[in-house]
Amino acid sequence: MAKAHVLRAYILVLYMINNLISKMLTKLMPWRNTSLSSLPYEILPLEIEGKLYADTTVIKTASSDFGKLFHESPLAVFYPSTISDIVHLVKSSYTCSSPFKIAARGHGHSVGGQAMAKDGVVVEMTSLNTGIKVSWSNCLGFYADVGGEQLWIDVLRTTIEHGLAPVSWTDYLYLTVGGTLSNAGISGQSFLHGPQISNVHELDVITGKGDLLTCSRTTNSELFYGVLGGLGQFGIITSARIVLDKAPTRVKWVRMIYEDFHNFTKDQEHLISINHGLNYVEGSLILKKSPANNWRSSFFSIPDESKVNSLASKRGMIYSLEVVKYYDEFSIQTINEELDEIFKDLSFKTGFIFKKDVSFVDFLNRVRIEELKLQSQGLWDVPHPWLNLFVPKSGILEFNQHVFIDIIQKEAKSSGPFLVYPMKRETWDDRMSATIPDEDEDVFYTIGLLHSARNTEDGKIIEHQNKRILKVCDEIGIKIKQYLPRHYTTKEEWMKHFGAKWSFFEETKTKYDPKMILSPGQRIF
Repeated sequence: MAKAHVLRAYILVLYMINNLISKMLTKLMPWRNTSLSSLPYEILPLEIEGKLYADTTVIKTASSDFGKLFHESPLAVFYPSTISDIVHLVKSSYTCSSPFKIAARGHGHSVGGQAMAKDGVVVEMTSLNTGIKVSWSNCLGFYADVGGEQLWIDVLRTTIEHGLAPVSWTDYLYLTVGGTLSNAGISGQSFLHGPQISNVHELDVITGKGDLLTCSRTTNSELFYGVLGGLGQFGIITSARIVLDKAPTRVKWVRMIYEDFHNFTKDQEHLISINHGLNYVEGSLILKKSPANNWRSSFFSIPDESKVNSLASKRGMIYSLEVVKYYDEFSIQTINEELDEIFKDLSFKTGFIFKKDVSFVDFLNRVRIEELKLQSQGLWDVPHPWLNLFVPKSGILEFNQHVFIDIIQKEAKSSGPFLVYPMKRETWDDRMSATIPDEDEDVFYTIGLLHSARNTEDGKIIEHQNKRILKVCDEIGIKIKQYLPRHYTTKEEWMKHFGAKWSFFEETKTKYDPKMILSPGQRIF
């Protein structure tokens, strides 16, 4: 009997000791718990063990994104302090007999789960702070060395102090440099300067083998071209050398309204062809349910917005052409005359031209102002079933009829915004991974169906509409390319998407990420 009591006491002590050790390990290494049993923690270097977390809050954040359409939980979230931390993490996976997937997450602004890593590790890039440094050289001129985790708004704030700025932007600046360069980075300046990937001198990249490599057009060029627009498949961008130019101080911001789509596109194509003309050109739709002012910018005054919305209600759908001309103290006397000359042959509706004068920084950061308003109203953190496309110039009129009119206008499932604006093929480097329409035309169009849904169910309805739009384009022979692609589910679809670039893409993956570790959320390999 006494022996039984002793045995029970012994077991109780062992249980208490084991429990105490488990609690101590959890405090020292928060990621080490039952949910991480498949991670090879025994081979992780000690310096990164304490930077892996698996508590409910961080897992929840890393399991979702701006789109609110996909939810996939990683085993852990990694918060690196240095670039070496990421190198160690990737090498740990690469050298393991059972590699775990790794996804770099910037600002979490993807809409299709592209920065997620189911049962893997999400790297929270913004925990780094490698900084922004402005420099000049005889061969490059002014440039900025920028950490891949840096937001474009911070790049703007830093470079503007030197009277400089990047030349190509996205409409929204609270995105990371590494994130946009992994896709392309486009906006209304792209017709003039190309996408952001066309304005990079050099990159530092951690490959899927855990190698930290510097690459450019002349050094490790295969990796350089592969990574730019490569959807994170070949490496994690840790630094980029960005082209800078003299920054203007102010902009003339103008919007014109069209009733006829043909005139609308004809004028856009004319404007992007003018040498020393405009600095920004974007078009959009205005429908009864998608008012003139939206979260991209509250451009119109209350009376002007009422006037434009009234026309949209009467016509069913109208088109807005939004343009900008930069200026500074040296051109302040001539800017209005220059714009009058540019606009003299355009076909917008008489009496429907509206002008504003704002600072360069306020124009570039216009979306943030509206975002903060929506956040205060609880209307920003909702599903965003976006569809972004590149459409050949030869198919844009058919696209208007079969998609904008027959689907978007008639079904009125969301208020947009809905963007449509042209780009020049010559400003894109075909050696890069980013893919544009195959047709040998000088111009193609960007389409941005930037839906917001009230809830998950509405999001699913709009997603179904998006798939029908893709099907319609296929049926009538409009050879679109998805930008920020997320509707592909098979290898064959990805092969079709990349077209002639697929063999290069696949070979580069095999060379730099042979164990298929990086960016599983893109669902390519």
